[in-house]
Amino acid sequence: MTPEAAIDLLKEVITFAVYLCAPFLIILLTVGLIISVLQSVTSIQEQTLSFVPKLLVFAAASIAMAPWAIRTTTEFATEMITRMGGVTS
Repeated sequence: MTPEAAIDLLKEVITFAVYLCAPFLIILLTVGLIISVLQSVTSIQEQTLSFVPKLLVFAAASIAMAPWAIRTTTEFATEMITRMGGVTS
């Protein structure tokens, strides 16, 4: 495998990881922002007040997006395994 091919493969893996994690991060960022605004408005500064809703939303998002994540990961793994057949030393 040439260094250029290895770098290209690493770039694809990192891009896929960002693609897979981005929806979860955007959802949690939105929930965190909403909770922060509510805490500022009500002057309640309890740490668990922001952690528990994020945990519940993450669990719900994981369940809802599991089929998409599994399908996408399977397609990516299949593509990478197929590409391994063409790699020569």
